[in-house]
Amino acid sequence: MAEQSGNGDKGGNTTVSRVVSDFVNSLSEEQRMLVVLKSQLYDGIWEPMLDDLQNRLTGKPYIFKLANRIQDDIERIEQMQKFESEHNIDLADYVDLS
Repeated sequence: MAEQSGNGDKGGNTTVSRVVSDFVNSLSEEQRMLVVLKSQLYDGIWEPMLDDLQNRLTGKPYIFKLANRIQDDIERIEQMQKFESEHNIDLADYVDLS
């Protein structure tokens, strides 16, 4: 369910829209959950979430306890973070956050 809620396709590039739509449609449930958590708990920023996961791995204090395997989540976040950066978008604009 790739719905754009506004500012994701800056410049109206149809090719970029298609790439983003295809990427969003390929997201696993775990990836979608991470996008929702980023949006709702981390003010739309990946770094604090990655810090929490890294802290949890090393036994340091962390904010949010994720149920999924930490290393897998870190890899998912890095993949989505890279995609967002390459396409100048926020996946939360395309993933249903409810």
